[in-house]
Amino acid sequence: MSPSKCLLLLGVSGLVLTGAARAGAAEESLPKPPPAFAGKIDIDRDKSTPDWPKAVKPRDGAPNVVVILLDDVGFSATSALGGPVSTPELDKLAAGGLRYNNFHVNSMCSPTRASLLTGRNSHKVGFGNITELAAGYPGYTSILRKDSAGIAEVLRQNGYATAAFGKWHNTPVWEAGPTGPFDHWPTHLGFEHFYGFVKAADSQYEPQLFRDTVPVEPTRTPAQGYHFTTDIVDEAVSWLHQEDAVTPEKPFFIYFAPGATHAPLQVPQQWVDKYKGKFDAGWDKIREETYKRQKQIGAIPANAELTPRPAELPAWDSLTPDQKKLLARQAEVYAGFLEHTDYEVGRLLKAIADEGKGDNTLVLYVVGDNGASFEGGLEGSDFAGPDGKPEPLETRLQEAGKLGGELVFNSYATAWGWAFDAPFQWGKQVASHLGGTTDPLVVSWPGHIKDGGAVRGQFSHVTDIAPTIYEAAGVAFPKSVDGAEQIPLDGTSLLPSIASAKAPTAHTVQYFEMLGNRGIYKDGWWAGARHLLPWRSAQQLRSTPVGDRPWELYNLNEDYSQAHDLAEKNPGKLKELVELFDEEAKRNNVYPLAPRWDRPPSPSDNRTLFVYRPGAERIPENILPPLRGRAYALTAEVSIPDARTEGVIVADGGRFGGFSLYVKDGKLIYEASAAGHTVGKIVAEKLPLGDARIVVELQPDEAGGDAGPALFGPARAATARLSVNGKPAGETHLVNASAFSHESLDVGKDLSSPVSPDYSAPFAFTGKIDKVTLQLK
Repeated sequence: MSPSKCLLLLGVSGLVLTGAARAGAAEESLPKPPPAFAGKIDIDRDKSTPDWPKAVKPRDGAPNVVVILLDDVGFSATSALGGPVSTPELDKLAAGGLRYNNFHVNSMCSPTRASLLTGRNSHKVGFGNITELAAGYPGYTSILRKDSAGIAEVLRQNGYATAAFGKWHNTPVWEAGPTGPFDHWPTHLGFEHFYGFVKAADSQYEPQLFRDTVPVEPTRTPAQGYHFTTDIVDEAVSWLHQEDAVTPEKPFFIYFAPGATHAPLQVPQQWVDKYKGKFDAGWDKIREETYKRQKQIGAIPANAELTPRPAELPAWDSLTPDQKKLLARQAEVYAGFLEHTDYEVGRLLKAIADEGKGDNTLVLYVVGDNGASFEGGLEGSDFAGPDGKPEPLETRLQEAGKLGGELVFNSYATAWGWAFDAPFQWGKQVASHLGGTTDPLVVSWPGHIKDGGAVRGQFSHVTDIAPTIYEAAGVAFPKSVDGAEQIPLDGTSLLPSIASAKAPTAHTVQYFEMLGNRGIYKDGWWAGARHLLPWRSAQQLRSTPVGDRPWELYNLNEDYSQAHDLAEKNPGKLKELVELFDEEAKRNNVYPLAPRWDRPPSPSDNRTLFVYRPGAERIPENILPPLRGRAYALTAEVSIPDARTEGVIVADGGRFGGFSLYVKDGKLIYEASAAGHTVGKIVAEKLPLGDARIVVELQPDEAGGDAGPALFGPARAATARLSVNGKPAGETHLVNASAFSHESLDVGKDLSSPVSPDYSAPFAFTGKIDKVTLQLK
């Protein structure tokens, strides 16, 4: 045998054998194929038989599944439940499907979403609160564990295509940046595609978007007609068309969760104008009219009572004419936002129907992740001054025409939330009462619902969504997923009640808790103890002990809306339920109640020096070091190639809070913003050509103010000083250096909303940036 042939044989097998000896030795030396391999492997290809891994296929006829989750809507806002907002697409869906009027959620967004996506109680999977208020206790970490696999992962492993669109609020804030880690992002939790934002709320016109895990920017500006809800529907339709083109036989699971109708209430003006004058009668009258329509259309039981307005909320007639004008406009904007959302959801469902897949699609439409929002305060939240305090009523009324646009981060007055929760007490966050935990569920499943348009009254909970989907898809929930033994589901399937109005309630016990507000349901009885109302201050949250208010007791079998407190008449039943709450709380990691939160873990912990180079962008506020009201020095080392050089060197935040260091018309400018105002500005002389070392030093005042968002502390003033190449270039006093922006730090540009009204985002820098250094003091 020639040396070349020997080398060839060695390269192939590492052996030089001949005849029968070669064949026998080859069988021993070849690695064993994986257990699932059903072919035959031989050194001789002609004696080998191939076998491809078998793709997992869903059962024949498995339905497509669409879960729609709106935000902060309220039980009675939509016309489908007798409300004042026209929702023709939802009405049409309900007319052919079912309306559940005894369906419950967790009274805040992240917890509801965690329960919906996993089928488990929220505290059990670490989501006793929103991600921004995570705490270092098992029930509050905001970390979804491997033993809590959700709908997307289970369906994906059973042959479904999966995608999520819209708001994602279940990633720990310290992981919600462009570098991850991505273990708790949608695409690592079973969704093959994601498009949306990853936080509690964002601008509908200038959102900070991600496609899968990659930051992307909107393709249009607000002036060009961009709107987030429209964008995510367009993306979802494109995804559907792609799936239909490549794998038309594959069923799909879509989780569609727009930012609507969470603050900011932002929608094109033509939708707002449709409601001009429609809320002039005020919240008391609107709520009464809604209640009457609810009875007329059978959305609530005939014996349900309208609960009275709580003493903490003002009567509409107690307001001045100017207050009424402004607050009615707030409701008009909300209504336009909700109807616009309904229209866009209709576009998504039409796209499914146009593909010929509507008849085999199960739609589970949860019309709100909690009760209507109470977070706007007694007069609403719209126009604030530079110090964060509300502008005078006269100014707010003059500016009311801007509501709904990108320049205002607005929310309606609390009493509107109460009106949109008829006939119940209270609303969002108040887990002790039905107004905080009850939202409509509309189910559509052509061919499977025999009494379209009917109402279902069985007690049900958001944890029931997952087992319903599994049963409909013919999927047995796995004991283990990717090697992790799974904790049991807490929900029960809704399929029996979908099939028959006479099906007994399967979900017989359910606890509720949010920020110390507690509730417990068992077999038609409800006990609840309210803690603090949503417009309380951060100081109240931290200092008020849980348990100051007494427990209340209601028999929901006879008292649908919790109109009659039976605590004094039936102390035995109350004691039974309070003890049951304690048992459920311990079983589900609810304790400690209302844990105090501090800044959660962050990549910036234990560091005082930070270096940012070109390409560092979309770094969110929760990952940055805490700059609001903090002393620091920011140093930018740049090169100015010519007199035409312009753009943003570094920006943190946007128009609602932050700062920008930029060059315009040859001049170096430092500008800070809060609540849509410029709160401090330095305009230096023209920058010399060549290299420049620019330093911004911020020194907070000793005394802080008393304004600012309750969750993020009071406004704090500061002095900013600017220098260039070691020479002073100016200083300014900032009346508010601690405004929370919801945006990011960007080097070489200003993404999303601009800090300064004197340029349009992104206003990219045309010079050269070596680095930007941040030194905390």
